[in-house]
Amino acid sequence: MRQPVTTIDIRRDLVGLLPRLRRFAMTLAGDAAGADELVRAACERAVAKSNQWNGEGRLESWVYTLARQHWSDDHRRRKPHPAAKNNVTDIRDASRDRASLSDPDVIHRMVSEMPEGTSSAFLLVVVEGHSYQQTADIMGVAISSVVSQLAAARLHLASVADNHPHRY
Repeated sequence: MRQPVTTIDIRRDLVGLLPRLRRFAMTLAGDAAGADELVRAACERAVAKSNQWNGEGRLESWVYTLARQHWSDDHRRRKPHPAAKNNVTDIRDASRDRASLSDPDVIHRMVSEMPEGTSSAFLLVVVEGHSYQQTADIMGVAISSVVSQLAAARLHLASVADNHPHRY
């Protein structure tokens, strides 16, 4: 039986999760400032609730769940505010701009243009390697929703790839 993880361990382990947590936060928030705020809030919640973490399973799944819950709670409380003109902060706009400048960023554009909700499922399953059940738990949805979102993501990627001029 594993010993409970201490707050110090959680803080140390959170540092290693930051890049992946930020990627996940970007799929929820859609802009860098919102993602950074979400990462900060999720880390604060993880430290504050560290006594609830029993050391079983994947810490990142628990932290992703905290981030998603915070985002859902926050999103319900306030309406999204429009981005300032001439200030590219939206991930979709930024990805489109980068994609037009260099070919390696085409993948970023493809993911950013996925239908609402599908980019999170895609990131968690395909990029991060979570199971469908873990992804469903993190996102707070039924496993059938994860399957549907992944199907939509794959269809989107296939349609975008078919229209891309640099197919190999």
